[in-house]
Parts: sequence; C-alpha cells; structure tokens
Amino acid sequence: MEAVSERLEFALDIARRAGDFANAHFKAFDSLVIESKGHQDLVSNADKDTETLVRAAIEERFPDDGIVGEEHGRKHGTSGYDWVIDPIDGTANFVRGIPQWCVAIAVAHQGRTVIGVINEPSSGEVFHALRGGGAFCNGKPVRVSQATRLDQGSIGTGYPVRLRTNNIVRVIEQIVGAGGVFFRNASGALMLAYVASGRLIGYIEEHMNSWDCVAGLLMIEEAGGRILVPDPETSLDNGTRVIAGGPQVFDAIEAIARDCFPA
Repeated sequence: MEAVSERLEFALDIARRAGDFANAHFKAFDSLVIESKGHQDLVSNADKDTETLVRAAIEERFPDDGIVGEEHGRKHGTSGYDWVIDPIDGTANFVRGIPQWCVAIAVAHQGRTVIGVINEPSSGEVFHALRGGGAFCNGKPVRVSQATRLDQGSIGTGYPVRLRTNNIVRVIEQIVGAGGVFFRNASGALMLAYVASGRLIGYIEEHMNSWDCVAGLLMIEEAGGRILVPDPETSLDNGTRVIAGGPQVFDAIEAIARDCFPA
C-alpha cells in the first residue's frame, strides 16, 4: 500500500504541475502550433510538451514503471505499475479557447487501475480516486447520482471519429426517447469525473482509449457507481468500451449499449 500511496501523492503533484504548464499555453491559445492526426483529431505543441514534462518527472521518480501516453507512445516497465497519461483531454476545446479540458493521469498495477487524477485548471477542480480509498473533488468526497430513471438527468456520450456515426446516432435516439438528455463537451475524461461527482447520471461510448477513461472509471467505482470493468490484460494498450452510471440507472444504460453497439 505504501507504493500506491507514494504514487498517489506524486500523481496529484504532477497533475497540478502539468495543469499549470498547459494552462499557460491555453492563455495564449492563438499562438499554438496545431497539427491534425486525422479527421477532427487535433494535437498541439502544448499536448506534446505537457506529456514530455509528465513523462520526464515519472521516469526520474519511478524509473522502473511503465508509461502509456497519448502523444509519445508506450514505455514498458518492470515494476508492475503503469502510468496512463492524457496531457490535454479536450484538445479540440483547448486550441479554440474553450475552457473545458483537463489533464488525466492514472496508475495501473498489473493492468488494474489503482489511482486516478483529473485536473481541470479552468475550474480549479482536481478530482482523484484511490482504489479502496474513495473519490474526491478538491479533497471533498464525491458520490454518483442516485437517479432511478434516465429522465432524471443527463448522460454523457461521445464517439471515436475512427468509427462510423450510425451507432452513436442510435444511442442518442434511445437516450432522448427515454426522456433523458445527452451531454457532450469533447472531453471524455472530464465527463467521467462529472459522473463520479453526480453531475451526470451516466456515460456511454463505443470505444475509448485508456488514457481517456481509466482514471474516470476508477472515480466512478469509488464514488459508488457501476461500470463495465475494463479487461486488465488488454485495455491499457487497446482501450475499452465504456458504460458507467449510478447504481440505479446502470442497467438501463447498459441495455442501450447492447442494442446499439456490436458485440
């Protein structure tokens, strides 16, 4: 447990430092160097430089740990611990001056997430979770929504641009048909933190990369929610389907996923 506690303290510190670093770029967003990785998939010099900062700090403090990062790939370690980094989740917002983006950092042990930190500099909120130790926003415990029906709140959703849009259109139709509201802010990690803190009643997406979701999924579990548990053997490298929500609406969200997504 000491090894995990040490990494939690470090994760909180580096997430704050990375947030400050990225936020300095955000305040001068009109000078960013922006590239396209694909359709509606952007990366800026701030993304790359922020991940470089985080990776260098991890490699200095925990040289035997592995790293999975969105911008600079995979480094295998020998300790059994892997750091999972999205330096700026919500790049499409970030490069346009929209203040809805975050730094997401998770730590997995033998493929299972044990630490999650999501820092949203624009709001000053830092969410974190420790497996078996609860979920928090700025140090205060958070809990998922106790909604009992989909028409009692909003459900976050997104879709990977590499997949066809047919399935997400069906998801939205079913959410609206059940009297619910769909919510999307272009930052999957941040929306999962909103589920953990009860602001959204659930989340559904056909596929998310690990750096976008594993920190938030741990938060939802630790805040009393239910999730589709990622496969520890494959999810860090290959991503996962994401279904999450409060305990009383999870089954309804899962039913939408079964109906709309291929098995």
